[in-house]
Amino acid sequence: MENASMISTLNIKGEVRYDEPMMSHTSWRAGGKADRYCVPADIDDLSLLLKSLPEDEDLLWVGLGSNTLIRDGGFHGTVIATQGVMMQLERRENNCVYVGAGVSSAKLARFCAGEGLSGAAFFAGIPGLVGGALAMNAGAFGGETWRHVVSVETMDRHGVIHNRLPDDYRIAYRSVEGPEDEWFVSALLKFDAVATESINIKQLLVKRAETQPTGTANCGSVFRNPENDYAARLIEQCGLKGKRIGGAVVSEKHANFIINDQQATASDIEGLIKLVQKTVREQAGVVLQTEVKIVGEKQS
Repeated sequence: MENASMISTLNIKGEVRYDEPMMSHTSWRAGGKADRYCVPADIDDLSLLLKSLPEDEDLLWVGLGSNTLIRDGGFHGTVIATQGVMMQLERRENNCVYVGAGVSSAKLARFCAGEGLSGAAFFAGIPGLVGGALAMNAGAFGGETWRHVVSVETMDRHGVIHNRLPDDYRIAYRSVEGPEDEWFVSALLKFDAVATESINIKQLLVKRAETQPTGTANCGSVFRNPENDYAARLIEQCGLKGKRIGGAVVSEKHANFIINDQQATASDIEGLIKLVQKTVREQAGVVLQTEVKIVGEKQS
């Protein structure tokens, strides 16, 4: 493994693991192994790692693993773990907050509440890191990440940092398209000056627990909501609540969640995703698009 040999000789402060079971690093608790799993010590270490990787190396950035399904055959490339890296979080002028991509969305929500800033409470409902929220324009309870973005910093695969503005991206519902081979490392976000939230964070979390299968192995919402409709409504309408393949089951509590409740394989989960898509397409005439990223090789 030429690439593996190259990475193993890097003089980085962080950790490099080989044949790392990715079920330990995804919220679905399923999937195969990664050839290489790198935990940089800090952003300079991350830059060094990226500068040293081969140009053709497949990369997968993983935070809390809440929006990723890695197939049972594993990921043949390098996984870069961002949890615990890029943890900056500070108040800036003009009601702005500078936040690193490794900060959890829930922590950002609590920080803004403590600073008397409103408009950030919805981040408490996003089960992931800020970097992932930026990458997919994550949202919850009617809020969306990129409505608050003033600017972002990215790092390319050569380890170089770029300053970007929202105009550099095409932003849509659960979709962000921008310069290739760049990943978010921080953002400057703007909120309102006075905390006037009609629903506070605690109330939002109570609502989430009442309506979603929290405390189970899931990835959050599996499908994007179609225009002027809800994926959960369509799935339920098609009688798919409780539908099971192997250890994967469509949640009885919220139909847009798929739960690993009996040691599901990634194949079980992906098969259930495809079954839901097929059934909704045939019965309702709607093509459901996934929010979750499915990567890696199928098991041979």
